[in-house]
Amino acid sequence: MSLRLELDGNAAHLLIDRADKRNAFNMEMWQAMPGLLDQAESNPDARVLVLRSADGGAFCAGADIKELLANKDDAAWRAANQAAINTVQYKLARLNMPTLAWVEGDCVGGGCGLALACDMRLASGAARFGITPAKLGLVYPLHDVKLLVDLVGPGQARRMLYTGALIDAAEALRVGLIEQITDDPGAQIEALLSASPHSIRESKRMIRFVLDGQAEESEKTAEMFARAFTLPDFAEGTQAFVEKRKPEFGK
Repeated sequence: MSLRLELDGNAAHLLIDRADKRNAFNMEMWQAMPGLLDQAESNPDARVLVLRSADGGAFCAGADIKELLANKDDAAWRAANQAAINTVQYKLARLNMPTLAWVEGDCVGGGCGLALACDMRLASGAARFGITPAKLGLVYPLHDVKLLVDLVGPGQARRMLYTGALIDAAEALRVGLIEQITDDPGAQIEALLSASPHSIRESKRMIRFVLDGQAEESEKTAEMFARAFTLPDFAEGTQAFVEKRKPEFGK
């Protein structure tokens, strides 16, 4: 299998391991990924998911073009492939835990979509980003276009989608596509692991409500705010603050 899940302490690493194809995704990988996301989400020890290349090279070169060409005239295969991609992207963007894409090399097309679906994107100085359907006569999925526009705004989204040009890590940081350039994501992973899991989960839900168009307080969001005061993470966080120590949160 070209994807695998490994646990390192409280961090689940979803490794893309198809270096001979620059980690391009084929149908088997799209179909396997939801199950791996379920495993990470249900693991009581996992508190953050890190999506990365297994070998430190290309993050993901996008779709397997040879597979696409081999099945271009098969409408049923194309529909199944599109459904598999949409399932992964929707599920990854809404996973009930913080997600971080660690990009060390090229992150292109569908690979860039995977990074967009994560909560945060960290990249090495060698990383490059591009969304290339315009070079292939294809169209990027609406869900992923929205993820892109939410991050970089419509103007930069148009530039990336219309030209298919690759941008380097510095440019990606400038336009808001990534959050940080670093040679090691360890500090950010540790920061996520040291925070309240409940706070992160509910903040992620709140941000999704905003991105999906909600601008006013609702009964649900008011309840989310109020309920936090009754839960163990609040008790532990405030006690640790009073005692001037690092809090020890559960999952």
